[in-house]
Amino acid sequence: MEKSNSLKLAPGSSHYKQFKIEPVEYITTNGWGRDFCIGNIVKYVSRYRDKDGVKDLEKAKWYVELLIKLETDLALQEHEH
Repeated sequence: MEKSNSLKLAPGSSHYKQFKIEPVEYITTNGWGRDFCIGNIVKYVSRYRDKDGVKDLEKAKWYVELLIKLETDLALQEHEH
């Protein structure tokens, strides 16, 4: 199974390369992606000053972009039906 472009650049995901499917891919494929993204956005924005600074903001940005893709895909699916 080829990963979608939005999942290929998951931040900090190199330690998941050993798996056939990354956790974020499993989560989004099973319909839990939007809430997962929101939770990670809140986590990274909340901690960025005390932990990894801009690196955490980049991770939050990645999840915002993934959430936008998921919402766009959902709107297109709903429009088709």
